[in-house]
Amino acid sequence: MQPFTRLCGTAAALLEENIDTDIIFPARFLLITDRHGLGRYAFHDRRFDTQGEEIASFVINQMPWRDAPILITGANFGSGSSREQAVWALLGQGIRCVVAQSFGEIFYGNCFRNGVLPIVLSLATIAALAAAAQSGQPFIIDLETQTIHVGDAPPLAFEIAAQHRLALLNGWDETDMILNARGDAIAAFEDRHRRIQPWLFETEEPS
Repeated sequence: MQPFTRLCGTAAALLEENIDTDIIFPARFLLITDRHGLGRYAFHDRRFDTQGEEIASFVINQMPWRDAPILITGANFGSGSSREQAVWALLGQGIRCVVAQSFGEIFYGNCFRNGVLPIVLSLATIAALAAAAQSGQPFIIDLETQTIHVGDAPPLAFEIAAQHRLALLNGWDETDMILNARGDAIAAFEDRHRRIQPWLFETEEPS
């Protein structure tokens, strides 16, 4: 997983509540088994009409937000089904940070498992950030300092659980987190196991 330390770029504002995983990644695409290339399906039915043509009014079809790495959105983002493809599609679109008033619980966890930073902020703060995003101001998301920088405004602090911050900064998945927290204990167990039952670790000599 790619480490997340500092993210710079424009932010796309999509101020709607209850944008569920079916909006983010429509269910009819769930038969696609390869996670690579799913960015083309992110918000598919909002981005394209029935003829496959772009809908010009949708924010990520417009400049300068076509390649925005940050999404500013409303409450309960990512609710609905547990499909992890919703996060994969956002990643494929280039979005690595979503700022919302709240998230669907499973979607929130899936973000951390895939290197996407979900930030929870108040409604008033979301509105201010969305206004800045709509004016095209540059954003910097700094995970090391847990701050958001927008234009020349003072930095804005955000909260994140220590274990999630550590995992994102290092690009660690769940196995890496276990090894970091329990690596010494695992090594000690393996060493003791080898001494108590060495025959389990013997290898046959080639004939």
